[in-house]
Amino acid sequence: MSSEMLPAFSETCNVERQKNLSEDGEQNQKPGSSERFQPISKRQMKKLMKQKQWEEQRELRKQKRKEKRKRKQLERQCQPESNSDGSDRKRIRRDVVHSPLRLIIDCSFDSLMVLKDIKKLHKQIQRCYAENRRALHPVQFYLTSHGGQLKKNMDENDKGWVNWKDIHIKPEHYSEFIQKEDLIYLTSDSPNVLKELDESKAYVIGGLVDHNHHKGLTYKQASDHGIDHAQLPLGNFVKMNSRKVLAVNHVFEIILEYLETRDWQEAFFTILPQRKGAVPTDQACESCSHDKKFARVEGGLNSDSSEEENRHELDSTNEEEKQDKENSTESTVNSVPH
Repeated sequence: MSSEMLPAFSETCNVERQKNLSEDGEQNQKPGSSERFQPISKRQMKKLMKQKQWEEQRELRKQKRKEKRKRKQLERQCQPESNSDGSDRKRIRRDVVHSPLRLIIDCSFDSLMVLKDIKKLHKQIQRCYAENRRALHPVQFYLTSHGGQLKKNMDENDKGWVNWKDIHIKPEHYSEFIQKEDLIYLTSDSPNVLKELDESKAYVIGGLVDHNHHKGLTYKQASDHGIDHAQLPLGNFVKMNSRKVLAVNHVFEIILEYLETRDWQEAFFTILPQRKGAVPTDQACESCSHDKKFARVEGGLNSDSSEEENRHELDSTNEEEKQDKENSTESTVNSVPH
């Protein structure tokens, strides 16, 4: 073959190869084309419809977002007027005045409680912490002698306690860092009754849930340590069906309420649970006097009725005697021979 015929031959080979490749491609595309025209499933149809709706509602969503932003701007502008009554918590927090009064929960009774009571004490401490954070006049809150079962229970069930704010949690006893003359132990067994709170003092609440198994223990401990002691003036304002021993959180909350209202009676009846059967002392006295009067009247009525019954019995006996006499005379007259 001459050199002039080589280029022409190569061109024809290339054309044939391209034809073969195109034919192969068409054959490969045939099954694909059949797949393209397969019917769409219901699930795919739903997806397509949703996508179409989402795209159609794009402008509507933009409009809604604009309206929401405008509404929030109006609310922010009106907020100072609507919250002038102090109903908003954030606004209330601005009016908070911290009290210098120190309120201590003494946790040195850990060994005297079973795990069930430890858990109850833990819940009461949680309540005290929450109420102090919400109060208008929060106190300087101390948790002393913290350790043992209580700390273990808090570590297991309330790991967030390590991040608590506005509280002093100390493993030491309160007497190690507070002067004795500043301490007043609150115990229901004390003969001393508080008239008002001295905010320069540190008041101690016994962290003990004992169900009256250790009566007078906190009073004894205060006396042994030479610490001043007192009880809340509960008996001056409240008449209760049960003993005057209150839970830790109730004592804590009563003090917070008194710091806000400066009224013991209002503080007691705001905090004390209904199950205690608390009644104001003046109402209790009125009810007692009313019961006594009612008893006297009832007793008088009973005595009058008994006298009437006695008289009726005497009258009936006299009538019976008369009838017996008449019957006896009739029988004697009938028995006499004519």
